[in-house]
Amino acid sequence: MEDQCRVGATRSSSLPGELGEGEAHFNYKFADCKFKRGMNAKHLLYQNELTYRPHAKSKPAAFVYPIECVYKRPEGWIPPFLNPGSGVSEGRGGLVFHMALLNEQLTGIAKTNVIPLGSFMPIWAAVEQRSHQPLLLLMEECVAATTPQLRPDSQVYPIISNKGCLLESMRGNSVFLPRYHSSAVTLYLQSFKFGLGGEVYIHCKLVAWDPEVLDESKKACHYVKENGRWELLDDPFRSSICSCCDSTCSSRSKRWADWGSNGFSHKSVLGPLIIVDPSDSQAHNIPQVSGSQESPV
Repeated sequence: MEDQCRVGATRSSSLPGELGEGEAHFNYKFADCKFKRGMNAKHLLYQNELTYRPHAKSKPAAFVYPIECVYKRPEGWIPPFLNPGSGVSEGRGGLVFHMALLNEQLTGIAKTNVIPLGSFMPIWAAVEQRSHQPLLLLMEECVAATTPQLRPDSQVYPIISNKGCLLESMRGNSVFLPRYHSSAVTLYLQSFKFGLGGEVYIHCKLVAWDPEVLDESKKACHYVKENGRWELLDDPFRSSICSCCDSTCSSRSKRWADWGSNGFSHKSVLGPLIIVDPSDSQAHNIPQVSGSQESPV
């Protein structure tokens, strides 16, 4: 059997000489190599492995070398599965909202609802706005609870409060990720001890708003520890409207309140999620389930 040098699923078109000197060439379409695609806030990532196997496949490879190609994420690029305009808008009185847990690579919906303590839970929310004026999606309030419905006696853990202030960015390392579209937002939430080992539900009030009209009552703010201040996600130069996060943020006038109550807000519930302590031997025995619930205001 001749030597094999592979990138992912593809075999080299030519190999180096007998002494291992020279170059191996791969003449394939990029998609044929089965690169694993990921992304972060600024870059697209393509990952694969270069494998050299001089013996039969039953024997281990002589070496495996990781490959990573990093590209700057094009402005306005949207992963197809996250495109908030892919659905049908129901207009002013019936906007369609979505909320979901993403995988670690932010490339798709998470396949597990079991979250190791201290790791991140990327929570994505969007509003469909086809045939509608441009809208900005905001997470106005979010709490974690141990029940799928909030009741007066429910135990809750505040995550976002004070009309868009991400409290968890002060207590831990949670942030709002840069937007890829105004009508979607991703909360990069660090998992916490509340409800540890049991079912946890994330309850959020989502608001679709005019992107040109932001103030203390309509905003997305997180605390940047390096700068020691609250920062506005959508325009850091206007972060002064986040200063109320340390006290009480004012409400809008009745005219704007009426606008917000006429089909532009939505209560979503994500869960159950199960946060586990990796050092707990019982954590590996927790069954995985998935699901989300949404209820209009």
